Amino acid sequence: MNPARSGAAGQVVLPGIPLSAWHGSRDTIHRYARLAGSLCLVFMPKQKHWWHITLHAAATGLTTTPMPVGDRTLEVLLDLTRHRFRISTSAGERKAVSLQGQSAASAHRDLLERLAQLGIYPQFDDSPFSDDCAMPYDVGAVMRYWRALAWIDGVFKQFKGELRKETGPVQVFPHHFDLSMNWFSGRQVPGTDPSDEESADEQMNFGFLSGDDAIPDAYFYITAYPQPTGLTEIALPEGAFWNAEGFTGAAMMYDTVRDARDPRATLLNFLHTVHRAGSARMK
Repeated sequence: MNPARSGAAGQVVLPGIPLSAWHGSRDTIHRYARLAGSLCLVFMPKQKHWWHITLHAAATGLTTTPMPVGDRTLEVLLDLTRHRFRISTSAGERKAVSLQGQSAASAHRDLLERLAQLGIYPQFDDSPFSDDCAMPYDVGAVMRYWRALAWIDGVFKQFKGELRKETGPVQVFPHHFDLSMNWFSGRQVPGTDPSDEESADEQMNFGFLSGDDAIPDAYFYITAYPQPTGLTEIALPEGAFWNAEGFTGAAMMYDTVRDARDPRATLLNFLHTVHRAGSARMK
């Protein structure tokens, strides 16, 4: 299935993903994503800004990308089209774990069992995966979410390619389950320790969430660190707004983009408008 099919005049037709219709299933795949991310924490060489623990969009789901394990590389894919973990190594070994709503504990046990069959024994905190209750899994809802996320990943990569200065990868952080990327002004935040990468780099963050406590439905967000004076006073594109509950930043609902005549142009305009304003004030 294509990430997003074309409608009239070649425009994309994005699926509806109201969180109220699939909240339980979203939480299920979020838990599976955290399980994959735990493997990254064990095996992936450390990178700045915790980029070593993230997942990346592949053709059919979210991947750890290849991780060095002894004399092999290991990749684990959370396949959201075939609903399984796909495990592969550079030695040509293949394993799979079916994923259609089994408990976090069951998915954890099955994944570690398949890895053990390959002689791989990761050690990580398994307390987030101790729940042995079955979880909801709406196959159709998961597929619709994946179609949306795959399209958004492509738009974010286009946006990243249009920026100057350093940018981070387009990636999914398993903990909050947001797809995001960073842009860096190149300046150090005054008064910070230059060796503290978490607080020293002036930056903006661009992301997408399927909904959370701040905004209980799918939305795009843009934040700046530290927030430049006057940024929240700029005029935003139609349909965007400044959010102050839970986080301070610009936001645009996914449905605003979905319902637009040209969703790609609408999303890119939102991203570029706030980036231009933020970068102009980071001088």
